[in-house]
Amino acid sequence: MVEFGGWDMPVQYPAGILAEVKAVRKATGVFDVSHMGRLYLSGPKATDFLDWVLTGSASTLRVGRARYCMICNEKGGVIDDTIFYRLSEDRYLLIPNAGNRSAVVAWFQRWIDEKFSPGCTMEDVTVTTGLIAFQGPGTLETIDQVADTPLSGMRPFSWTESAIQGATVFVGRTGYTGEDGFELLVQGNDVVKVWTALTDSGSVPCGLGARDVLRLEAGLPLHGHEIDEKTTPIEAGLDRFVRFDKDYVGAAVLKDQQENGVQRRLVGFTLPGRSAPRAGYNLLHQGETIGAVTSGSYSPTLDTSIGMGYVLERYVESDTVLDLDLRGRIVQVNVTALPFYTRPRRT
Repeated sequence: MVEFGGWDMPVQYPAGILAEVKAVRKATGVFDVSHMGRLYLSGPKATDFLDWVLTGSASTLRVGRARYCMICNEKGGVIDDTIFYRLSEDRYLLIPNAGNRSAVVAWFQRWIDEKFSPGCTMEDVTVTTGLIAFQGPGTLETIDQVADTPLSGMRPFSWTESAIQGATVFVGRTGYTGEDGFELLVQGNDVVKVWTALTDSGSVPCGLGARDVLRLEAGLPLHGHEIDEKTTPIEAGLDRFVRFDKDYVGAAVLKDQQENGVQRRLVGFTLPGRSAPRAGYNLLHQGETIGAVTSGSYSPTLDTSIGMGYVLERYVESDTVLDLDLRGRIVQVNVTALPFYTRPRRT
């Protein structure tokens, strides 16, 4: 157990990180992600509010669907990345990261007070609810066995409501592992009941260690590593989650970067063996430091070491060979297109 974002969290369960990663890639794994925030935004101005604070569009999101995007400051830096769900015409559920929840709540309240009040209210239900991620290729079969209604036919980035062991469950077909799966929002006193139903089905409990390896294999950013308030979505290669045809906080900066380019960009890279690169290690070219690692790990799925980091823009092409300062030992790495792992198509 470790402290993470103000919560006590399991790094791993008795099976170990390698077994947990394998379970998610081959079968099913279950994560307690109740440390993630849960915010409801409601009112006749809620859609306009979200259009102002998010890089994605709330007004074009249909009821019943979800969308991934960023929350940026005036300089285009990423306060947080988030998934939000449209529950009705004027009600939304938004999921901030654990360590950023207080900053997001303060940022949202500032803009509600300045531009959208009355007409938009925010309710933080993080401490009264729980969130469980259920991930892996076996989740479609298993979810229909444990839930009261069939859920395997849900579209990706959609939501519905069901029940498990008598507990009402908000179900999103979303996740942070690169695999298919679901995220389940339940009342706090029902978390153990729902968790037990999933683990009794044969799903492997998974901790923070496996979650980090899985998201890295899938090339997914982690706030505080690949993105932060001094990093923009354009630098992070997240352009596809940014609207350039609407006005919002930071829009002018992001549009300028999109049109005129940036000095550095996020890349993936690989190196043989299990000598995992760590955040902060320098990346070099011909002895000159041209970037730094943001995340790295041994990938059990690919049986090689992988990492992400920022480098000067001229070094971002795939198959570019760079040097990595691995605790004083210089090793070669190959720039690789992200993601490292893409789940196979399954019939």
